[in-house]
Amino acid sequence: MSLSRPFNFSAGPATLPEPVLRQVAAEMLDWQGSGMSVMEMSHRGREFISICERAEADLRELLAVPNHFRILFMQGGGLGENAIVPLNLSRGGKVDVVVTGSWSRKSATEARRYADVQIAAEGDGRSIPRDWALRSDAAYLHLCTNETIDGVEFHELPRVANGVPVVVDCSSHLLSRPIDWERVGLAFGGAQKNIGPAGLTLVFVRDDLLGHALDICPSAFNYATVAAAQSMYNTPPTFAIYVAGLVFQWVKAFEYAGQRGLAAIEQHNIDKAALLYSALDASGFYENRVEPACRSRMNVPFFLRDESLNDAFLAAAKAAGLLQLKGHKSVGGMRASIYNAMPLEGVRTLVDFLKDFEARHG
Repeated sequence: MSLSRPFNFSAGPATLPEPVLRQVAAEMLDWQGSGMSVMEMSHRGREFISICERAEADLRELLAVPNHFRILFMQGGGLGENAIVPLNLSRGGKVDVVVTGSWSRKSATEARRYADVQIAAEGDGRSIPRDWALRSDAAYLHLCTNETIDGVEFHELPRVANGVPVVVDCSSHLLSRPIDWERVGLAFGGAQKNIGPAGLTLVFVRDDLLGHALDICPSAFNYATVAAAQSMYNTPPTFAIYVAGLVFQWVKAFEYAGQRGLAAIEQHNIDKAALLYSALDASGFYENRVEPACRSRMNVPFFLRDESLNDAFLAAAKAAGLLQLKGHKSVGGMRASIYNAMPLEGVRTLVDFLKDFEARHG
């Protein structure tokens, strides 16, 4: 990333790799000699079909998605999937939800419109609850494996007995690390964190979970219908798919610490998070309230112990080229989202700023 650009710590829509943005700009008026912008192409034309097919193939390779999972390019975001998942999988029966923060709580509320929802366990927004009351006849178990607002992340997926499928909302850490597909029935995520622009939602669904949608499920949200049409049942978010495809190519070529591709991305993210958490933990001026064992690598909420300095902190950060550090309105404080495209240099610059601001105001 060019040092002339500010470092954008937005939780989403989030920073994108600069090489991708430059390629998008270069191809804006004419994609590879076609005479069209991608935004002007028919989603059924050969040009866009080639873009979509490569994006899907690259994503399947990066995440090692097994052949018995379908990859769907959909719309509606993670919030939309809170309704679309129970419409497809609940069969009007039982759904268990482990609440670890704001997003899983919203998922439970939405699913109650279509199913008998039980809160199997509920954390305090700072940790993952340890004792779960799971029903053996539940249609599925829902987890949010990275809570964007609260900064709580599952670093390992659970094994669930009795064959109950696990549904994971991985919106804010999708493509930041591998996924253990043996422990997942369905995974979904909005693209606007690690993958591309807002408007695209990625769904990975196991074949045996297709074909069970409730009668009230709209056709465009029926996973079986979308899968049969290879994500072209209705007009998909074409431009967002194109940008996501460029990001997949960028991830495949990413090199760090002697590694390449997703392994390099994961190590890069581990090192960025360790640097930032170490700085926060070493300070008496700032605090992170999440239990260390389940701290998110992607979203790092923190608080100034003297919150009367919040406005001064944000103003000074912006002046230093550090953007979008204000925490979510529901929890306050600060939040640094350090997704794939945030370079290590950006986190180093933030850490230096934290130390300088503490020296001046502590």
